[in-house]
Formats: sequence, C-alpha cells, structure tokens
Amino acid sequence: MAKELSDEERGLLEAELQRLEIEHRDLDAAIAALEALGSFDQLQVQRLKKRKLQLKDRLIVLSDRLTPDIIA
Repeated sequence: MAKELSDEERGLLEAELQRLEIEHRDLDAAIAALEALGSFDQLQVQRLKKRKLQLKDRLIVLSDRLTPDIIA
C-alpha cells in the first residue's frame, strides 16, 4: 500500500506535472513546425519524438502517484 502524500508533496508533484505537460505541448508544436517546413532534419525530429515519449511516460507515472488507489 502506498503512503499518503503530504500537501507539500502533492503540490510539488502537481507543479512538476504541469511543467511536463507544457514541455510536452511545446515539443508537439516544434515537431509540427519542423515537419511543416518540408525539408527538415529527420534525426532531429526523431530525437524530439523520443523526448516527447519520455515525457509522456513520466506524466503517466506522476499522474498515477497523484491518483489514489481505489479498491473495488
């Protein structure tokens, strides 16, 4: 059973979650902008997409920590 988060811990996690969501959206916009140019560096786009996936994984982990387990 996971320990209960303090208000401070919850606040820190929520702030980190918000920061990562913004970075994820920014990466999405950057990828779209590069692809819209037509001639873009495929390696750079792949790196941005990989970073975006890493952010998504971290977002899921943080979201899971903030959502309490409910025993059905």
